[in-house]
Formats: sequence, C-alpha cells, structure tokens
Amino acid sequence: MLEENQVSVTAMFSSRYLATFETKIVYWQKALADISDIILIIGEVYRSWSFLENLFIHSEEVKKELPNESEKFKDIDVDVKKLLADGFKQKKALSFCTQAYVLPQLE
Repeated sequence: MLEENQVSVTAMFSSRYLATFETKIVYWQKALADISDIILIIGEVYRSWSFLENLFIHSEEVKKELPNESEKFKDIDVDVKKLLADGFKQKKALSFCTQAYVLPQLE
C-alpha cells in the first residue's frame, strides 16, 4: 500500500494542476519516503539488535569477556526500546516517522 501511494504521489508531479497542490504533494512525497526509509532501517536494526541482545544481555560469558562492549550495548538497548515504545505509543506511522529525531537515531 505504501508503494502504491508513493507511485500515486509521483504521478501527481506530472499533473497540470501541480502548481495548485505542489506544497502538499512535496509534503506527502517526503513523508512517504521517510516512512519507507524508517521501515527498512527498523527491520535492519531489529535483526542486528535481536542477535546482539542474546550475546550482550543474556550471556554471562560474553559480559565477562567483553565488559565495555556489554555496557555500551546496554545503552543501545535502552535507546532502541525507548524509540520503539514511542512508535507504539503514537500508533500512526506518519506522526512517528516524520519526527526529525527518528531517522538519525536509528542510523
């Protein structure tokens, strides 16, 4: 559905009424691109984070062998959980993904 909406917005740029709605079309193009980017990055972060969580949080041996990295990952773990909780609380992809801090924090 996201891709369909992106195609529709892109098609609107070739409309003869572009000048009338250009501000809104540009807004929606950017908003849909942000949503798409964040969905992709959250998937990547989740895959990496879920693997590393087992190592650095649940493995006592790794904590002993790599104490500095384990502490660093704890901070990352808190940040990821806080960001995901914020997204869950907002309930709308548009309002969550268009916030300026979300994309840089995920990257």
